Amino acid sequence: MHQASRLTLALALTGLAVGLAPATANATPGRGVSAVTLFDHVVGGTQYVLKEITLAPGGSTGWHFHPGAVSGVVERGVLSHHDATCASDGVYHAGQAITEESGPGYVHIGRNLGTEPVVLEVLYRVPVGQALAVDVPNPGCSFD
Repeated sequence: MHQASRLTLALALTGLAVGLAPATANATPGRGVSAVTLFDHVVGGTQYVLKEITLAPGGSTGWHFHPGAVSGVVERGVLSHHDATCASDGVYHAGQAITEESGPGYVHIGRNLGTEPVVLEVLYRVPVGQALAVDVPNPGCSFD
């Protein structure tokens, strides 16, 4: 996705009307996961962070929850998403949007069960000073 398209996505998802600049790369929890921070900007008491996240085949985000709202788009691949009951709560293909609830009551994991990388554009909206994600132990599922 081109930088202009990323900014358009961010503006559409948040209603932000400010200029935002790229930031540095940053890894996420899990295995086979890498992320690049495309922008990180504070408006009022909210931090807006847009990341391009790549999950290698067989990779996962690790079990976690988010203190704030999360929305994104699958750019490539197929993302398998599971909640803390170990049940699938979604399978997302290229072009599909995904939103995740916030708070410790919504522990989940994203996995790449395919043979091609999964690439996501993800927008985090968190209170300033909060982590984007909080790692938690496996809730008892047979997979990580």
